This record gives sequence, structure tokens and C-alpha cells, in this order.
Amino acid sequence: MSKEIQTNPLIDRLPPHLKQFIKPQDYDEYTPIDQAVWRYVMRKNVASLSKIAHHSYLDGLQKTGISVDTIPNMYGMNRILKEIGWAAAAVDGFIPPNAFMEFQAYNILVIASDIRQLEHIEYTPAPDIIHEAAGHAPIIANPEYAEYLRRFGKIGCKAISSKEDYKMYEAVRTLSILKEAPNTDPKTIKEAENQVETLQNQKSKPSEMALIRNLHWWTVEYGLIGEVSNPQIYGAGLLSSIGESEWCITDKVKKLPYSPEAAYQDFDITKPQPQLFVTPDFAYLCQVLEEFANTMALRKGGHRGLKKLIASENLGTIELCTGLQISGVFTRMIKNKDNKVIYFETNGPSALAYREKELIGHGIATHAEGFGSPIGKLKGSNLAIENMSPRDLKAYNFYDGEFIEFEFESGITVAGTNITGTRNIKGELIIIQFKECTIKYKDEYLFRPEWGNYDLAIGEDIVSAFSGPADDYSFDLITHHPAMNTVKKTYTPKQKELLELYESVRNIREGKNTKFSLEAVFELLTIDHTDDWLLSIEIYELVHHKDEQFSQQILNHLEECKSKKPAVAHLIASGIEIILAKVVTI
Repeated sequence: MSKEIQTNPLIDRLPPHLKQFIKPQDYDEYTPIDQAVWRYVMRKNVASLSKIAHHSYLDGLQKTGISVDTIPNMYGMNRILKEIGWAAAAVDGFIPPNAFMEFQAYNILVIASDIRQLEHIEYTPAPDIIHEAAGHAPIIANPEYAEYLRRFGKIGCKAISSKEDYKMYEAVRTLSILKEAPNTDPKTIKEAENQVETLQNQKSKPSEMALIRNLHWWTVEYGLIGEVSNPQIYGAGLLSSIGESEWCITDKVKKLPYSPEAAYQDFDITKPQPQLFVTPDFAYLCQVLEEFANTMALRKGGHRGLKKLIASENLGTIELCTGLQISGVFTRMIKNKDNKVIYFETNGPSALAYREKELIGHGIATHAEGFGSPIGKLKGSNLAIENMSPRDLKAYNFYDGEFIEFEFESGITVAGTNITGTRNIKGELIIIQFKECTIKYKDEYLFRPEWGNYDLAIGEDIVSAFSGPADDYSFDLITHHPAMNTVKKTYTPKQKELLELYESVRNIREGKNTKFSLEAVFELLTIDHTDDWLLSIEIYELVHHKDEQFSQQILNHLEECKSKKPAVAHLIASGIEIILAKVVTI
């Protein structure tokens, strides 16, 4: 299969900073063991989740075309998801939270295309295709839930992160890769676990991103729905974990009514969750999301929002009441005694926009060194500059080509020659440009004439502050360089022989030519691959109803496997039970 990236109109319209995360699925790299792992998990899921999952799950499996027998490919998924207004894109493991949520805002499901090892068949902390395709995809076929996911992405990608969030992202990504990488030194894994634990134990005030990530975890990943006393599963993390999906419904896991307080409940990605939250219905998820969004700098702005951006030390945007948006790395603000921002400043490339579109002549080429501006009302005036009529402006001598001096209520003074003004679609001034301009606050010069022309941002208040640029195309955002990439598997000669045995059984099931007969496969298994148990389950499925003697040989071998490997005994028992029950259909 081609290694080209499968596309569709939704993927085509993505901005470049999201496209940088997309990679080819490399379907041919899935081994016969990978296919068997997928098949086991899906058969067990369909058998058990039909009783404990929200009805949208099984309905969604049909609508999204996900097969029990074969790992899905992006080509097929995109063709079918297109019908419900979504798309799928393959990525390499964890991607930054803002990017993950922004994909959702574009109705795109990101799928970590690797698959867990057989040793981690019940659960893996790493995102994989079982989690994404078999967990997330079926539920988005429910229109009400899909709208929640899109809305969550729209709001979540604007959440402001802290420096600690970026460190935690890299630490969790590294740990998840190491745990899924074959033959990783346990000492290396332990060191990575310690790093995650150290970051988790740092008692700092959680950022907006940390809080909204918690809401995402307790709904999209680990959500329950219905009555607290008798809930059903809809969270993808539970739907894709054949161990935790059954355990979470028991009384051993505390069930709590879902509310905005879930944002303050942390989680540990490496362990089963001791408590879960239950929403009465999907509509309530949007209600809680809106309540939380009302607390974010995105909607509150002000000095607190700007303070969060400064602390993040990352690219962000503020929006003034005129609609003017300033994007850059914010480094400074000056407040008055009432805690109102009277001056802000960015450092480095900055851009000005209106309604998410960069203003002509105000990109990073113009504002390469940064941008700063006083805001507020003029001294002695009840009107903000943006609300002044042409007559009001004349009273303050705001004429093009005329020298002007004025003072803000804050005490910041501006003196310079007025070049021109830029207005928004309502006719309000949003920028006034000066030459030979001096801006001063107390004894400090905020701008000097020799620095060039000056653009004064017009607006009395900061009404919004959020992560990222206003216009995605204003900045070069192709900057994602993770500390570690997913490790590709390599195989010893013995492991390659085991892959051939798995392939032979798969070929027999599909009616294709094969290298080994079932009897030959089983003989080689019992001699050279005594630790493997899953292939014996697959052979048993093919012969249990037509060869009693051979079937009994396999069962005897599986009983020995259960004795030697008690950790997988329940998996062996479940595999046999599913075969005998004959209930695996979609």
C-alpha cells in the first residue's frame, strides 16, 4: 500500500501547523500478530461491551465501517467518516494537547497508527489504533456527542498552557513510547516513570490547559453515561481497554456525578482510575463545557488573562474590545490601581489581526521586534477613542498629517504626527499610526521617535486572551520537534518464524494459500514458542467445531499456558468463552 497520506476536503483545509503532525499510516507494517491482537480485542469488546457500553458504540461500529477481523486503514475510514462529516488522520503517538484539540475543532479524529504489543493487550498508556479507531471513532457517529467533541476542540485549543504543561507532555510521550518499545530496559522505563511522577507531584496552580485536559480525560477518554448507580461506557479509554472496561463498572471504582468540579480531579495515565464521572446524557457535557469556558481567559480577558499568557512564555493572543487582536509572546503589562491593564508588550515577531485575519501591513515583517501599546480612555474624556465620532476626534486634533499630544487616564502620554487610522467594519478606529512618536509613562520611555513609525492599538479593555495566534498563517508554526519518536519494531529469526505461523493461520481463515497447515503451526508453537497463547486461541477457533481430538490438544496446551503464565489466564479463558458463545457479530 502506498505511503501517501490519505486526504479528503476536511484534511485539505487544515492549516500547515496541524498538517505537520500527520504521517502516512504505513499499513503494510502491521504484522500478523498485530492483526491478531486487534482481532482479539475487538471480539472481546463486541462480546462484552454490548452489555455495558452506550448503544452508540455498536451502532457506531457499523456506521464507521470498523471491522472485527482487520485493523482499519485510513483510506476506508475516511471514505466512511466523510458521510458523517468527519475525517481521520494518522499521527505518531501523543501530540501536544492544543494541537490534539484543534484537530477536533476541524472535525478530524487523530489516530495514533501504531498498535500495542501482545504483552499490553489489555491496556497501554500509549495512544494506539485500538484506542483511537475502536474507541473514539464509533462514538462520534452519535451527532450529539460529535458536536460536543467539536465544541470541546474549539474551546480547548485556546486554553493557555504553563511551562510545566509542556514538560509534562514530553515526559508522558516519552514514557508511553518506552513502554511500547520492544526490549526496553526496565531501568529506563522506571526513570521515565519517576520523571512523570515528579512533575505530577509539583504543587503548582493548574493552568487552563491542565484543567480542561482533566475534563477531556473524564469525558472523552474515561466517561460514563446514565445513572450513577447503573452507568454505561462511552469514553474511548475504557472502550479500548478490555481489562478496565469490565472492572470500571464494578463497585471497586467510585462513581461520581459529572460536574465542572471534575476539572480539578487529576489523573494518572499509567494506572487504572480509582473514580469515574457519570454524565446523565451527552447534552449535559456541553453544559459543563460552557460553564468551564466562562471561567477561561478566552472569555474573561483582563489582567488575569494577560498574566496567564505572560507566564506561559509562549505564543498567544489578546483581543481588545474593538476586535483588534494582537498575537505574539507577551512579556509585560502595566496595571493601574484598579488592576486594569493600561499597557501591554510582546517580544519578538508579532502580528495584528481582526476577526482572525491578519491586517494588511501588520504581520511579523512589520512587527519583527515586538509590539506594545497603551490602552484605555483619554484623560478628561468619558468616551473611549474607539467610540469617538469624527467630530469628537477633531476636538482632540486627530487630523491626518497633524502633530498631536494627548494623555491617557493612566498617565501615559503620546506625542507624534498622526499618519492615518485603520477602522473595523463598524467604522470604529482600531489602529492609529504615528511618525516621530514618543510614548512615555512616568520617567520611562515606552517608545522613541528613532525606533520608526508607531502603531497605537485602540481599545479600552482586553476582552479575551488565548493560546496561539489569531491568524494561523501569521507565524511559522512548523516547529514540532519531539524529544523521542515511536520506536519501530525489529525481529529476531525466532520472532520472524512466529510471524510466519500467525500469517499461516490468518491465511487459512481467509481461504488463502498458506505455508503451514494448522497442525504444523500448532506443533511448532508447542516446541519453539511455548510463551505464546494467542495463536493457539486462533487455531482453536478454526477447529473446535469440526475436530474434537485436535481441539482437545489445543485446550490442554492452553491449560498449561494458564498455569505457566497466570497473568494471562483470564485472557485465555475469555478467548475460549467468546469462541464457544458464538456471539461476535456487528
